[in-house]
This record gives sequence, C-alpha cells and structure tokens, in this order.
Amino acid sequence: MIRGLHHVGIAVQNLEKATQAYQALGLVVEKVETVASEQVRVAFLPVGETHIELLEPTTPTSPVARFLEKRGPGVHHLCFLVDDVGEAMAAAKGSGLVLLSESPRVGAGGSRVCFIHPKSVGGVLVELWQDDHA
Repeated sequence: MIRGLHHVGIAVQNLEKATQAYQALGLVVEKVETVASEQVRVAFLPVGETHIELLEPTTPTSPVARFLEKRGPGVHHLCFLVDDVGEAMAAAKGSGLVLLSESPRVGAGGSRVCFIHPKSVGGVLVELWQDDHA
C-alpha cells in the first residue's frame, strides 16, 4: 500500500523567506504552485528520494492558517506515496482510522490525496498521495 515517504509538509508564514532558508542549506526549489482547493501556496524542494513541502496559507481561514495560529510554523504533516489512494483510504478506514474526507481531493501537481486525522495516527496529520504522473 505505502511505496515510500513522498514529503514532509512544513507550515510557514512566508514562502519566500522559508525557501531562502532552505536554499541556504543547499536545497533547490523544484516547483512552486497554488493549490486553490487547500488554500495554500506550496514549494517543493527535493531531498534525495523525498521532498520538503513548504505550505503558506492563501487565506486567513485555511487549515494551514489555523495551524499556524494555534501552533506556529513547523512540521504540519507526513505524506506517504501510495499506488491507489482509493484503496489506501478504504484500508485505513477499515482499520478504524478517521479520514478527513470521504473521497480523494486534488492536491499539488494534480495528485489525488486524502488526509487522515491526527488523532488516529498518534497526533500526526498523515497525507496519502497518488501521483499518476510519476
């Protein structure tokens, strides 16, 4: 079901400042895009076989904006690459995990994604990611 760690999502107040900090560490920005459905602007920085995803809210009411308000900048979620997000959702739900949506949503790069409630996974927000372009 899980093929690997796709990315670690990090909530940031300012995407430009955050990307500069990671670039100072030697990382390169692969792409930047707005994910309107999630109300965020994201930057992906590859690190070996995985990525860092920096998330900047585009509205004050977005889930990432609420996260920043409650917890401040930092690790927001772990994202696992799956072959079939629908199957992964069914397996997770069948195991008693609480999903944050009943069907996959469109994520960055046109991926199909679903989030699992942090209370189901030891306090960590988990994203399941199916990338048909990989």
